[in-house]
Amino acid sequence: MVYLAQDPTLQDFGKDPWWLVLIKIVGAFVFAVLATLLGVWFERRVVARMAQRPGLNQIGPFGLLQTLADGLKMAFKEDILPKSADKVVYFFAPTISVISAVTALSVVPFGPMVSIFGERTPLQVTDVSVAVLVLLACSSMGVYGIVLGGWASGSTYPLLGGLRSTAQMISYEVALGLSIVAVFMTAGTMSTSGIVAQQADGTRLNLFGAVDLPAPGWYAILLLPSFVIFFISTVGETNRAPFDLPEAESELVAGFMTEYSSLKFALFMLSEYVAMVTMSAVTTTLFLGGWRAPWPITLWEGANSGWWPLLWFMGKVIGLVFIFIWLRGTLPRLRYDQFMRLGWKVLLPINLVWILVLAGIRTLQKEDLPASYRYTFIAGAVLVVLLVTLLWPSKKQPPQRTLQEKVNRRPSGSFPLPPMDLAVPPSPRMRRTVAEREPANVGAGQHSGGAQPAGAGQPADAGTGHDEKEV
Repeated sequence: MVYLAQDPTLQDFGKDPWWLVLIKIVGAFVFAVLATLLGVWFERRVVARMAQRPGLNQIGPFGLLQTLADGLKMAFKEDILPKSADKVVYFFAPTISVISAVTALSVVPFGPMVSIFGERTPLQVTDVSVAVLVLLACSSMGVYGIVLGGWASGSTYPLLGGLRSTAQMISYEVALGLSIVAVFMTAGTMSTSGIVAQQADGTRLNLFGAVDLPAPGWYAILLLPSFVIFFISTVGETNRAPFDLPEAESELVAGFMTEYSSLKFALFMLSEYVAMVTMSAVTTTLFLGGWRAPWPITLWEGANSGWWPLLWFMGKVIGLVFIFIWLRGTLPRLRYDQFMRLGWKVLLPINLVWILVLAGIRTLQKEDLPASYRYTFIAGAVLVVLLVTLLWPSKKQPPQRTLQEKVNRRPSGSFPLPPMDLAVPPSPRMRRTVAEREPANVGAGQHSGGAQPAGAGQPADAGTGHDEKEV
């Protein structure tokens, strides 16, 4: 059982028999489907808990079978095909999104070397020297299903939703790719199993040649800016709230899915949750140590052996899925200009500066310099970045004009304005006279001439001398 604790390498792949490869493929697919079904249930329960509602509690224990019942309901719904739709593209668009999300799981390591029916094999479908580029390609291909689905529907709002998704993908794919560059520079490999292996042991930091401090091995801590930017970009990539602009109900009815129904709509919904689970697994692999147990579980000698790492991997994925759901339950949807500004003017510049600083640190580590010089250079670079950030000139705000100046600058032929004091004058067409009403019951002492009190053979308002006024 010693080999079961070993990290797989590229030489360990490509040697499995056909039946073992088939088991791995089916296992990855079943994981994606089950994680999606449980993810929908988990999201409904968590959001209901945040909103102080009971949530799913009818079909199955704790409502576990509700998602399955919803899938069966969608399967029996009427499948409506728009008259102006491109039938071929309209049919294949949902499958493109699902296939792209599931394919990315083929290069994600679920565990170390294990024994399956006596065969020694990595707990991973396959791995190549550029596996991370395969992940990027799969995430980029997923947007084609959304764009083609919006275009093939032959309707305006789905087309707008598809175009929004294109702009969204371009904005956040750049930031996501640059975040992974920092991982390449630190790990020295693009293999997913190799990146997990590089996070196995914590590094040692030697401060000025006198103090030797242990440092964590997870890239989420060592490369914290890259981790934060990568996770924000994954939320934008998967069209999750608060970045769900391609399907904004208040602006686009339902976005690119407006003209879809029945199983095709279910496939689009499935692809979103599969993408969420897949990107959580990718984030775990690149930044959270992959299948390796967190501290203090690592104090147990057999924590990273056998099938136990699969449990730690699932726990990390569930934790990231919970953050996805947490964001949906707490943050409102961004405006489109805010969303684009965040991607191009915030995440991208910060990522470029961070990669430049990291490249300088890596270069200094390779140079044969005294530790004091090395840390002096690093501190100087950090100080320069802080000074540039603090002293960067801000954009001049335009002068604030008064309300009357804004009115005077309006071009001729503009629509008429309401009164500036917001006091609406009464309309001359609606003259109303307020009626003066007498009390219903009048006492005997208030009438002259010995008028009888009310109820003594005549009505209360009879003989009062007042004429009823017209209202």
